[in-house]
Amino acid sequence: MAKYSLASSTWDESEIQAIQEVVDSGNFTMGLQVSQFEENFADYIGSKYSVMVNSGSSANLALLSACRYMQKPLFQPGDEIIAPAVSWSTTYYPIDQIGATIKFVDISSETLNIDVGKIQEAVSPKTRGIFVVNLLGNPADWAALNQIALENNLILLEDNCESLGSSLNGKKLGTFGIGGTHSTFFSHHMSTMEGGLIATNDEILYQTMKSVRAHGWTRDLPAENHVYNKTENKWDDLFRFVIPGYNLRPLEIEAAIGKVQLRKLPGFIETRQKNAAYFLHQMQAFPSISTQSENGSSSWFGFSLLLKDKFLGKRQLLIEILDRAEIDSRPIVTGNFTRNPVIKHLKHVPLTTYPNADLIHDNGLFVGNHHYDLKSEIDLLCEALEEFHRSA
Repeated sequence: MAKYSLASSTWDESEIQAIQEVVDSGNFTMGLQVSQFEENFADYIGSKYSVMVNSGSSANLALLSACRYMQKPLFQPGDEIIAPAVSWSTTYYPIDQIGATIKFVDISSETLNIDVGKIQEAVSPKTRGIFVVNLLGNPADWAALNQIALENNLILLEDNCESLGSSLNGKKLGTFGIGGTHSTFFSHHMSTMEGGLIATNDEILYQTMKSVRAHGWTRDLPAENHVYNKTENKWDDLFRFVIPGYNLRPLEIEAAIGKVQLRKLPGFIETRQKNAAYFLHQMQAFPSISTQSENGSSSWFGFSLLLKDKFLGKRQLLIEILDRAEIDSRPIVTGNFTRNPVIKHLKHVPLTTYPNADLIHDNGLFVGNHHYDLKSEIDLLCEALEEFHRSA
């Protein structure tokens, strides 16, 4: 194991006990534990509803699919949805999967979030929404985004998979759009092994996502609902498929773990923020390496490093020095996603230039943050950066 790893387990005996209780119950498929965790999560995040699924990627898929197949769809095939040029792959794939077209917009090299100044020029008569990403824990500029959406009659969606626990003006991220997605994968702020959730205040969207989650049927919905009302024939109702759906259901074990993790989450976030304060203080010694500029209250998924000035083009040397020091590193999410070969398979507006996304693609990386004190690991990182400065 590395001396400074990207991620670490947040479990103790409480999670093991929660797993054992589910095993003892004999009920493993989606049931009471999932329902309880969804209620707990909605209370924590500050939304009316939440839907648990089997991953953050599935959360994005369920959200976009529900927007497409609601009784009054928010998106239709051929619509354009704006998204930042830097995010995880499964921010983009669901846009393509519902038949919409991705319109990439560059990011800010300071916040690493979508450059709100570039959005207006990207809006066309076909544009119907913006899939906003809060990158690496950092809140996007929601005041500007809300104004842009209002002026152009656009739907705001929120990918908050890397930013659970962050807030802006006292409001939790994941509640700014019509729906906000979250991940509870191992390396994230809280872990249910695999898992994801969508938060929303919209009952129609909520019920449609529940249908999308389980094959496109309505058995998990009330008799009168916003997807397709049930009949008096209960047998038929159980197997009536009404919209295109998937099997995105989580396990009871994952939800039971989630209930325990959610109680610990505020403490995890507090420690991550303390680590970030120490990291930012230490990084003042390295003016030729920039760090992410915080907007609001970040939950600091990780710590980005962006080379500049005389160090431009020398990232590989830094990676080698970090490797020798046993410090894990990785690209800043995907870098400029449009430079990935998969782009040829996705419906997108003809590409333009994305200078800031390119900058982090070629000169950026990030290291991990954890739920425990990282002073010694950050000191180790600074020693490696001093070596880099001497060698570059």
